[in-house]
Amino acid sequence: MSDATVAKTGARVHEEAAPQRRWSPTRVAGTVVLAAWGGLFWFLWLTGREAFYLSTRTDWVVPVAAVLLTAATIGRLASARVTTPKPLAARELWIMGLMVVPVVLVLFARPATLGTFSAGKRAGFSGAGFAASAGDIGSGELTLIDVAAAETSPEGERALAKRAGETVSFVGFVSIRDDTPADEFLLARYVVTCCVADATIAEVRVVNVTPGQFENEDWVQVTGTIFPIGREVIVDASDIAAVERPDHPYLTP
Repeated sequence: MSDATVAKTGARVHEEAAPQRRWSPTRVAGTVVLAAWGGLFWFLWLTGREAFYLSTRTDWVVPVAAVLLTAATIGRLASARVTTPKPLAARELWIMGLMVVPVVLVLFARPATLGTFSAGKRAGFSGAGFAASAGDIGSGELTLIDVAAAETSPEGERALAKRAGETVSFVGFVSIRDDTPADEFLLARYVVTCCVADATIAEVRVVNVTPGQFENEDWVQVTGTIFPIGREVIVDASDIAAVERPDHPYLTP
């Protein structure tokens, strides 16, 4: 028998003896979980819904996570065929199912922002990680961030008090509590440094309001004269106009 014939026969035997690679249920299930989370981050990024959960400081994590999870999904799928696949245990199946539940909730739940329900349960604005000098508060256009930050220091309160009588224009949502007079409401806006878990609230008291004109959760633009009185800030409204909810409903200091 020639050497060529032996070589060909040996190669054929080696090829036939190679173990067959089959899909691993565990790895396929892991691929599905990664794909679900990757799809969620792509969805949040493409629809702009990341603004409901993150501040403008941290929303960059959404496209980064979408790309990384997509790459991980491709890599996991490429390695999902093994020589000795193991069956997917019931416990692992339950765990992976629970990992997908948040994805389903975010995808199919009606998009909503923090509103009046949690307004009374949130702490006032905290100056931690954000410093607003008295000079910043005392000059330039006043914002709800300035108003809220002024309450974190005596210097800020004095700087804001000096601006009494100036005209301001704020955008926020209407918050009406049980003890709110009929011709008033609180104009509120959440301040988010990282994500909604650390949200605090900035509020001003709006007076000179037509009773019954607005309801809880209505987004409005209030223009009027500001009067800081101690830790309370009052805006005597000269104009109140309904507006659409901003694309970025939370303020970032």
